[in-house]
Amino acid sequence: MPFKHLLNKLLREGLEARPAGPAAYRCPTFAMGTPEPAVDLTKALALAAALEDDEIARELELRK
Repeated sequence: MPFKHLLNKLLREGLEARPAGPAAYRCPTFAMGTPEPAVDLTKALALAAALEDDEIARELELRK
């Protein structure tokens, strides 16, 4: 039997013997603390700006 025919035959047999589908993967989950955030996130941009301002002020203090 030529190599090409043998290879095709083995590939077909292997693909037909495959299980119907993969098992469903379940990603583990972990509790992250309180269900409510400690900060009101409806004003996230204002919070980010305030944090950035605090960091800039801290860096300027270090340069004295």
